[in-house]
Amino acid sequence: MGRLPLLRALTIGAAMMASLSAFAQSKLDKVSFGTNWVAEAEHGGFFQAVVDGTYKNYGLDVTIVPGGPNVNNRILLISGKLDFFMSANTLQSFDAVANNVPVIAIAAMFQKDPQVFVTHPDPKVTKLEDLKSKTLFVSKEGIVGYFQWMKLEFGFSESKVKPYNYNAQPFIVDKNSAMQGYVTSEPFLIEKQAGFKPNVILLADYGLNGYSTLIEARRETVEKSPDLVQRFVDASIIGWYNYLYGDNKAANAMIKKLNPEMTDELLAYSTATMRDKGIVDSGDALKNGIGAMSDERAASFFDKMSRAGVVKRDIDFRKAYTLQFVNKGVGIDLRPKK
Repeated sequence: MGRLPLLRALTIGAAMMASLSAFAQSKLDKVSFGTNWVAEAEHGGFFQAVVDGTYKNYGLDVTIVPGGPNVNNRILLISGKLDFFMSANTLQSFDAVANNVPVIAIAAMFQKDPQVFVTHPDPKVTKLEDLKSKTLFVSKEGIVGYFQWMKLEFGFSESKVKPYNYNAQPFIVDKNSAMQGYVTSEPFLIEKQAGFKPNVILLADYGLNGYSTLIEARRETVEKSPDLVQRFVDASIIGWYNYLYGDNKAANAMIKKLNPEMTDELLAYSTATMRDKGIVDSGDALKNGIGAMSDERAASFFDKMSRAGVVKRDIDFRKAYTLQFVNKGVGIDLRPKK
């Protein structure tokens, strides 16, 4: 082949490749996913799947819509303006059933609820029961939720509770107090703000066995587009493996761009804590993959919450979730070998 025909052939080939690429991009299914708070490491797996191309590899063009104090992305999911939503915990799933909200949990990215209490350094505080004598700073959501379980199972009293308004200062000045928080953030922030390393009590270690950071979808989406749902779940799972165990620099850069108050130090702390405490990759996830759920676990948590009066016993809690899209071992090979 002469030089000119060869050049023409290469040009035509390049044009064809560009056209195929453009066609492939146009065939991506556009998906919107709303989180329940501003961008942070606790959402890292989803951002990872965006920046490293995992969602695109699954035929998805995903837009993440961060939440915040004045943003209600769950309402946007219910109204059809978002395709998927990141709910806080299993109690929200039970609440959806109780109120006939047409959403359903399709994966649980956190095997452990990261809810903790932090205290001032005290060698006498080694377990949850040691907090009974302390003033407890608890949010109004916490009072009607996990604290009712603490009352039933461990004998805590609301007489020791003061309102927690997401300001650590009252806790810092009161040495005989404990403050609610997330294991992935508040211990770090307290140490930075107050200059001491707090004791940390993780409620999941004492039987609070609800899931956290669940993916929710509308029931209509699950019924009419199960392939789309499966691809989003699978790609999100892989995103979480890569965020926890791979190179997450690009994902963290995206998080910081969306949330300029986020720091590299907090991102590193949160990620390391999620790994060390098994927040994402533990329990059933070790065998069935990140996102795992089980009927037994849901039944156990429902029993605890209904006995504590948090949810009504007559609701059909099984309608809160589906196992259709999880427990398939997706991404397990990405976990580092020990």
